[in-house]
Amino acid sequence: MGTIIIRAVGLFLIIVLAYFLKRIGFLHKADGSSLSIIIMNVTLPAVVIINLANLAIESNLLLFVLIGFFWSILQIFISYFVTKRKSNTDQQFFIYCATGFNIGNFTLPFVQGFLPLGVPLISMFDTGNSIMLSGGTKVLSDRLTGQNTGVTFKSILRQLFSSIPFTCYVVMLVLRLISFDLPTAFLMVLEPVADANVFLSMFMIGLYLELRLPRQDRLTVFQLLTLRYVMGLVFVGLFYLLPIESLAKMILCLLCVTPVPLFGVVNSVIAGVKEESVGVASSISFLISLPLMTLLLLLLGPTV
Repeated sequence: MGTIIIRAVGLFLIIVLAYFLKRIGFLHKADGSSLSIIIMNVTLPAVVIINLANLAIESNLLLFVLIGFFWSILQIFISYFVTKRKSNTDQQFFIYCATGFNIGNFTLPFVQGFLPLGVPLISMFDTGNSIMLSGGTKVLSDRLTGQNTGVTFKSILRQLFSSIPFTCYVVMLVLRLISFDLPTAFLMVLEPVADANVFLSMFMIGLYLELRLPRQDRLTVFQLLTLRYVMGLVFVGLFYLLPIESLAKMILCLLCVTPVPLFGVVNSVIAGVKEESVGVASSISFLISLPLMTLLLLLLGPTV
């Protein structure tokens, strides 16, 4: 228990350090974009390769791909029906930011630090999750809210395979299906790169952190975050009752309380939601998810 708390405090202090350096002008929010490029194109792919390099493909792993896909769809329909009386723009805000899973920038680094054996499960889950975030959610949102922005299957595929982490998921999955082993020397070179992912991801979150919001928008952000986390905690209860393997149960419970995904932020702004509202909702979600995921580890770790 003490180790979990110390590590969680360590992650939080990295976020605080980055936010402090931004506030005093030593670094700037724009520096987070540079870190994001490094994370998404260098350190995160290294984590995926390292953790899937010796993976034995089993049916439960492939099942996580489907869970990531259909769970997102279920979230979208719940968000749509809860917000039917809201304006079209607010509906899209809720659909984009109350659904989906932030894996690469938060959940995977968190699991990497606490439950490294769960990284393969997270990676498979993110394959299905990425299909929705890269276009599936937008297609479904457009249909539900009466929009038509011309998203096609071809554009979704292009978006997916322009993502280096997603491409790494697919390539590593194929290599493990044919039992192809990567050279040990290559994996040894990648290890220090993968190890840097946790620090860089938490530091980037601190640089992006925004906590200022106009009073008139606070209720909408509060309602959105309430929906996201109440929905998540209900799923925690459901997964906890399932008679499944303990590691899979823990990973599913942690996924229930992930922060707002980056694609949700981007799509909300495109839909016309105020950048300040989206930025604050995303920032607060990180501050909520870190203690919630830590609490789940403390409460469920000894029992699942």
